[in-house]
Amino acid sequence: MCHEIVSQKVNRRNFLKAAAATTVVGTIGHQAAPVLSANKGRGRGKKGVVDLTHRLVRTFPSFLGPQAIFDEVQFTIPDNGFYAKEWTFYEHIGTHIDSPGHFAPGGNLVDELDPATFIVPIVVVDISDKAKSDPNAVVDPDDLVAFERGHGRIPKGACVAMNSEWDQKVSDGDAFRGGTGFPDLNFPGFGLEAIEWLLAKRDISSIAVDTMSLDPGNSTDFPVHINFLGTGRWGLENVANLSKIPPRGATIFVGVIPWEEGSGGPCRVLAQV
Repeated sequence: MCHEIVSQKVNRRNFLKAAAATTVVGTIGHQAAPVLSANKGRGRGKKGVVDLTHRLVRTFPSFLGPQAIFDEVQFTIPDNGFYAKEWTFYEHIGTHIDSPGHFAPGGNLVDELDPATFIVPIVVVDISDKAKSDPNAVVDPDDLVAFERGHGRIPKGACVAMNSEWDQKVSDGDAFRGGTGFPDLNFPGFGLEAIEWLLAKRDISSIAVDTMSLDPGNSTDFPVHINFLGTGRWGLENVANLSKIPPRGATIFVGVIPWEEGSGGPCRVLAQV
């Protein structure tokens, strides 16, 4: 039954291909509604599980400005016997993963990543005080040294996460972007020196940020993306609730969809504490 009904929608594919190609460039002109309760009810769950994933809403802040997520109900229970929607969105939206191939020519794409790296220890480096006075604050080597002085050596294979408490701004798109859209962006990220320190001294698997980019918002050449992803590692962006897990001792579980030839994509990120 489903196949027969779905076949009636096939002619929409040409339209959707065009829509997908123009989603990003066409979003600037759309009036964005506020992101309401983007993370309401999410956080610490049962049995020591913390949800590090933002709710993916239509008006989730995008790199280029307002709305970059579009959805349409295709089937309803009264009319078709089941409910289903069709979504059009940019890969790098919401809480999502950046694969090496996002910036590194020939780098692994999401369907080529090692699933063993999706369940790893996570350490949280807090730079929220710096971020209050400098919207483009970065994690630097001093922050990493101070972290290890207080919490011990960063474990092998860990995901190193930056907590700037920027996730608290997600309901206000311009505040979360720190501007109206690229290149008018201002938010914290990793500094290149910190990445070089981690790559030289610690065998980590990944990095994560609670902002829209691994690089700070005022970066226009993305050295952290280039140098970190270029090693075959991956990163997470727009992570939520990092203040709700300990600096070390938690384990993250990253639910990555193996999109065919995908450079990244929304994922569910959970922490067990």
